[in-house]
Amino acid sequence: MSRGLVFENLEKDLSRFGKYVIQQSRSRLTRLNHNDTKKLYDSLSFKPTVSKNSFNLSFFMANYGRYQDLGVKGAERSDQAPSSPFSYKLGGKKPPASAFERYGKENNISPFAIAHSIWSKGLKPTMFFTTPFNRAFKKFPDELIKQFGLDIDKFLESTLNEKNA
Repeated sequence: MSRGLVFENLEKDLSRFGKYVIQQSRSRLTRLNHNDTKKLYDSLSFKPTVSKNSFNLSFFMANYGRYQDLGVKGAERSDQAPSSPFSYKLGGKKPPASAFERYGKENNISPFAIAHSIWSKGLKPTMFFTTPFNRAFKKFPDELIKQFGLDIDKFLESTLNEKNA
């Protein structure tokens, strides 16, 4: 049987990291009242990929999740999200009023007024994803090094046992 370097512990740690970030991100969405339709909440997922030469952890979410997380500078003001990489432009597209129909109806506000206000003033960042990710990442490198070492030890042990058999 051919044995490659299989990073079992590393894959478990990547999965644990991903689950924590997703769970905390969903909790923050709910706590911040940004979970009306659950579309963004339900779209959050991750996928760990471990091969013999590399490892990767990818996170996925609905496209508008990035704007919710990092905010958007307004076309007329940028004080809502001054450090956001996203911005509305004067004369540019406004957010679609249809995105605010349910909220507008529930709160007796015109969806067009909401869309215009967001376009003009911007969208305040929620950091629903960034905060949990950064917290988890601060703890992760030590665990990663430890688990990576355990996996290499396992590999060397199995390789030596195979050669001695």
